Amino acid sequence: MEDFLKNLMENSFSVVVAAFLLIRMERRLDDLTAALARLEAALLLAVGRGGERGDQ
Repeated sequence: MEDFLKNLMENSFSVVVAAFLLIRMERRLDDLTAALARLEAALLLAVGRGGERGDQ
């Protein structure tokens, strides 16, 4: 039983740290996805409005 508790304590810290980092990274990936969507919309708007200026 002592060995089980010792192993549980040693491994649970690693699992908690990994879960914390994954949760933080997921939020940042969501923010990055939203920023890329805004960039795509801005580029489409810019191309639609005046993308032909370089041809003049």
